[in-house]
Amino acid sequence: MRYSNVYNYPSILDSFFAPTRVVVVTQESLDQARREEYEKQLSVIDNRIDELAKTRLQVEAELKALSPAKAGKDLDALDGVNDNVE
Repeated sequence: MRYSNVYNYPSILDSFFAPTRVVVVTQESLDQARREEYEKQLSVIDNRIDELAKTRLQVEAELKALSPAKAGKDLDALDGVNDNVE
């Protein structure tokens, strides 16, 4: 009985001397996998662009809500400058 079997831990030598595994793949299969991966990437990019466009519209609306219509208009109202104009 080997030491590695006693504790159910594989030996380092077991993985080193394990037979190699060879997988044969056709060029068409590789091209199909590559094409599917690119389509998936495009889908992710399109979704991200949609999210960013929605976020941009929200931020733009918030910015418009925070910006005064005319710079200094709120100060003119406090000073009463426009009240005395005839």
